[in-house]
Amino acid sequence: MSSIELTPSQKKILRALTNLHKESEDAIKGEDIAEQVDRNPGTIRNQMQSLKALQLVEGVPGPKGGYKPTAAAYEALEIQQMDDPASVPLEHEGESVEDIIVEEIDLSSVHHPELCRAEIHMQGSIDDFSEDDAVTVGPTPLSKLVVEGRVDGKDDTNNILILRIVDMIAPADEPAH
Repeated sequence: MSSIELTPSQKKILRALTNLHKESEDAIKGEDIAEQVDRNPGTIRNQMQSLKALQLVEGVPGPKGGYKPTAAAYEALEIQQMDDPASVPLEHEGESVEDIIVEEIDLSSVHHPELCRAEIHMQGSIDDFSEDDAVTVGPTPLSKLVVEGRVDGKDDTNNILILRIVDMIAPADEPAH
């Protein structure tokens, strides 16, 4: 568990940096982060100074420069970095989404069918998801669980989609492990 307490603004900026860095592996320009989080580039520069002081980002000088997240940044955001994560398929409005990693599926209120929700924790941008969009997650690697639902809300700071569950399917046969 990370001991660094970040403000929601710092979390959002750091999350945008890790998402953009995952896509390109290059240093990320402050302007690109500013655009992603809808903030002024000057605000991003100021926040990056505090994030550098916390050793969560490193500055890369030069024309191809910008910012890169450190290993501590992933820890602070509780993002697991894996060389070869298991792939959990994700569909948005019937289309396969390739650039997002599903980290975790949390089920809440399962005992109350009308209020059954799933929190889908992800790596990658969730900007394209809107309320009431159809989303299918799964099958998961071990249990082969498939969750179908509609977006009920999203937590941009923590990269979580909240789904109103329409259907959950898990095969009843014995697992093969």
